[in-house]
Amino acid sequence: MACSLPPLHAAVSTSPRLPSLRSSRSPSRPAPRTQPLSPSEPKVLRHCPPPPPRALPDIAAAGLRDALAESFLASPPTWRSSAASNLAIFVAGSPVLVSGLSASGIAAAYLLGTLTWRAFGIPGFLLVVAYFVVGTAVTKLKIKQKEAQGVAEKRGGRRGPGSVIGSSAAGCLCALLSIYNVGGTPLAALWKLGFVASFCTKLSDTVSSEIGKAFGRTTYLVTTFKVVPRGTEGAISVEGTLAGILASFFLTSIGYLLGQVDVKQSVLCILASQIANYGESYIGATLQDKEGFEWLNNDIVNVLNISIGATSAVLMQLFLMSWSS
Repeated sequence: MACSLPPLHAAVSTSPRLPSLRSSRSPSRPAPRTQPLSPSEPKVLRHCPPPPPRALPDIAAAGLRDALAESFLASPPTWRSSAASNLAIFVAGSPVLVSGLSASGIAAAYLLGTLTWRAFGIPGFLLVVAYFVVGTAVTKLKIKQKEAQGVAEKRGGRRGPGSVIGSSAAGCLCALLSIYNVGGTPLAALWKLGFVASFCTKLSDTVSSEIGKAFGRTTYLVTTFKVVPRGTEGAISVEGTLAGILASFFLTSIGYLLGQVDVKQSVLCILASQIANYGESYIGATLQDKEGFEWLNNDIVNVLNISIGATSAVLMQLFLMSWSS
């Protein structure tokens, strides 16, 4: 028996139709008015000055500053730090140096300054600076009058290397003895004393001579006390002698304040300077410009003068040390 299946009818579902959307047209707008473009003005090229030169970079400047500070504060000073510190001071003080020294004199003074700094540090260097400033000032004093009388220093008072060496030979020797520690610690104070005494002696000699030539009313020959013209070798005056004593007192006071000498040693420096100045005047009156002693010029006499001063101070100090022991 056949059974018949009912016919299958696929249900077809139709999707609902979407209503059609009318495209709404926006009302037309008039085109905006545009302003006519004005012709562009020609550009004017301005001349700009060139940029300033670039300064030293901060790092390099700071490095140079630190290097100089290290040289100044090096303790004990080395040859390198002494040369660098001295060079910086010479560059800064070049106007003063040029007024008192010739070019070769400045070179000799640089060597003296480096040696002094190496041996005695800043205090010793400042002592020499004080000597130079005062000595230059009195040399320039009434320079026109001295030139008219024929008793002024040559080159308008500017001293050359011979004068620098003649004024510092004994001090340089004391500095070398101190640097190389000759005699050890017991003699270190003696070399410093000799150094101070030599410059006290030379400043006293310079001041007494220049003040005597500028203001001395009457000058006497040291051997006979006869009246002689100003500028005569071996001549002294009351004004010059008193000024020389004050000059030695001034410089030894600087040495005391800088810790180079004590009170007793300061007195020895003043006494030694006057002994040396009398000896220098005696040599000038009896030997200088005499036959057979033409080689004995002012520079050599200056070396003898400061050597007598330094040696006298050291010997008196040794005598006091032996007497008190």
